[in-house]
Amino acid sequence: MGAKTALLAFVDGDLPATLRDTGPLQAGRDGGSGAGAAEALVRRLSPGYEVTPIDGGTLFYDCYPPDDVAFAAVLPGAALLCDQRLVAQAPSELPEHVLAEAAGRRILLHSMHSVVDQLTFAAWEDGRLIRSLSVSPDTGIVEDIGEPYPFERPYWAGEHPVTSMFPGQGPYPLPFHPLDLGEEALRELFGFVIEGSPEPGDVNAETIPLYGFRVADPTGREQEEREALMRQVMSRMGPPRMYRMGPDGTMQEVNVENLF
Repeated sequence: MGAKTALLAFVDGDLPATLRDTGPLQAGRDGGSGAGAAEALVRRLSPGYEVTPIDGGTLFYDCYPPDDVAFAAVLPGAALLCDQRLVAQAPSELPEHVLAEAAGRRILLHSMHSVVDQLTFAAWEDGRLIRSLSVSPDTGIVEDIGEPYPFERPYWAGEHPVTSMFPGQGPYPLPFHPLDLGEEALRELFGFVIEGSPEPGDVNAETIPLYGFRVADPTGREQEEREALMRQVMSRMGPPRMYRMGPDGTMQEVNVENLF
């Protein structure tokens, strides 16, 4: 699956502590007020979209929903939303209606994609963006606002360098791998990790149920633009290249003739 997230939270205090204190029954899909509150949240944050309830999921397995799908839960002290659409832009460009949803609460954002080694995370306090980082090896640092958190500093100090396994690839363009820092940010902000090593105090995100919704552009324009972009990307791709581990521990390119 790889490490992928599309997370947004509105929280009164410390989100990991809130999630640890929220048992599965409190967060459960009861078909009543919990479902109604989650649907109302999705509708407020996706004005003009068609919202239809679907099967629910969990915070661990559904923190990166497919296109046109959102998962949400309104818990005591926090509201959670998993939706690619709402974390697609730089944090400083988060729409005003999303910022207004906080109503004085903290906003936390975490977006990570293992295919392109992309990481974005951010935090707002009282409506003010206090920390934002958006980075990937292809784009470099897209946004870097506010003072780095303590958990970031070893990465910026070069204590977690990336060693390339591909000969001739050159040095990694960043002083750390975004997904490594992304797992640290996910634990610090949301209390759990996807591919990192779990720690005793981590939130068991598999026990936090979420309600599911299909959230679609009724005009079809958004879906058409997404498909057009995919066709454009596919047209620029070259033929596939294959690698296998060599005796020196590096990845060596192979072709079909010498693959076996």
